[in-house]
Amino acid sequence: MIERPFWIQRLETAWRSAPIVWLAGVRRVGKTTLVKSLGEERILYLNCDLPVVEDMVSQPEMFFKSCKKPIIVFDEVHQLRDPSRILKIGADLFPRLKIVATGSSTLAATRKFRDVLTGRKRNVHLTPVLYDELPAFDKISIEKRLFHGGLPQPLLANQKDAEFYREWMDSFFVRDIQKVFAFRYPEKFTASFEYVLKQSGGLFETAKGASALGISRATLDSHLQALAATHAVTIVRPFFGGGQKELTKMPKIYAFDTGFVSFSRGWAPLRPDDYGTLWEHIVLEYLQANAFDKEIQYWRDTSGKEIDFVISGNRNTIDAIECKWDPRYFETTALKAFRELHPKGNNYLICPDVGQGYQKSIGSLKVMFCNPRQWFDKYSSL
Repeated sequence: MIERPFWIQRLETAWRSAPIVWLAGVRRVGKTTLVKSLGEERILYLNCDLPVVEDMVSQPEMFFKSCKKPIIVFDEVHQLRDPSRILKIGADLFPRLKIVATGSSTLAATRKFRDVLTGRKRNVHLTPVLYDELPAFDKISIEKRLFHGGLPQPLLANQKDAEFYREWMDSFFVRDIQKVFAFRYPEKFTASFEYVLKQSGGLFETAKGASALGISRATLDSHLQALAATHAVTIVRPFFGGGQKELTKMPKIYAFDTGFVSFSRGWAPLRPDDYGTLWEHIVLEYLQANAFDKEIQYWRDTSGKEIDFVISGNRNTIDAIECKWDPRYFETTALKAFRELHPKGNNYLICPDVGQGYQKSIGSLKVMFCNPRQWFDKYSSL
């Protein structure tokens, strides 16, 4: 079993402030393997897909009282008839216990949990394998991570298997979408998802997408909401601070995994021009994992100058983050335009390989050239 200490620490940190951790993430991202890595001697593992589990927890007080282990795992907890009641009893009456509940569909949990778990749970979003986790996964190269994606099974495979991605798409709709959202036309949802995969990383115009798909804007919006709720996409909204020429409404949408992006676009093998787009997805996942308490946005003006990601800090500081596969192709036109409007903050250029990292003065700008881990070390020290 591959150890993932970053995510174990995230769970332990969350438990310090609440007895329940809701571990979310897409299907096959590694939630079950992660919770089992907490140690057989420490956890009582329950697969809520099994009918017997419903009977086991039918008398919650007796069930929790009889538990001899410090951690209880409810895997796919939304399959239970009344998960909110069970978890609330566990949190309120047995505070010595640590509880982790997993599920692919956050909305399924939200509907059943309602407001009864307010203050009792913390959310942890498990992303595909992160940049600095690759050494633990047989020292897989970043190029393979871009091509195969970050779900553990395809990442560790010797060859990219198209059947895995097709099967995942089918299972995702049946297990995570159909049961929860009850869309009447599955083929329309699937077409929407495939369209998003092909557009991933770009500005997303709902009207244009609806027209291309032959569906209404309302239908496409409902599909996007479902994809976002299940962590299949991330909607990155524009940052604006009063500049008259800044975009204020149009989002960018990123699919959850580079393997699915390259698969949907027919990128096999990857070409040099493909790396930059996929690298941007890798950086976003890293920001989501490490700056999980911040809103990650992008910036763009009406002339097309764009900053990949921005993160707001204290005292009106705004960090600007650019992503480049090769730092030699970095140019500062957009960054200069951004800093004219928002002068306070740090500037980062995140690349896969910049040695030990370094700071460089370019005109009036100071830019930190770094990999994702070096970005976090700098970011967390400020």
